[in-house]
Amino acid sequence: MISRVLVPMDDSDHAEHALEYALENYPDAEITVLHIVGVPSMMMGDAVGLSLEDDLEKAADDRAEPVIERAREVAADRDREIETVVGIGHPARNIIDRADDYDAIVLGSHGADWNRATRRFLVGNVAETVSKRAPVPVTIVR
Repeated sequence: MISRVLVPMDDSDHAEHALEYALENYPDAEITVLHIVGVPSMMMGDAVGLSLEDDLEKAADDRAEPVIERAREVAADRDREIETVVGIGHPARNIIDRADDYDAIVLGSHGADWNRATRRFLVGNVAETVSKRAPVPVTIVR
């Protein structure tokens, strides 16, 4: 029985659909939404900007708040509560490193990125990497 599900979420429609899927298909499971900040980019803007903050944890939480708040709204619309966690750095690595604490992972097929070729060059396709390396079942939602 699946009792704990990790749902990595950014601000993309695919990620929101993944959360909706998890909430609907795992009604008795504890759902944890993970949002990752400080993702590598070509100019390292977000990662470098975050590293210059005096309070890294607070800055990460502040940057994650819009996505976390949207996740809470999606859950509340379905009379559900969710747990939330904020990660820093490489998305696939963050997800895989946490996977052992969950029974399943549900994630969107594509994240929110206007320049996918650049991102794929730097960090690869997160869904593809997670599906290949995660030690638990992975569901990819479009």
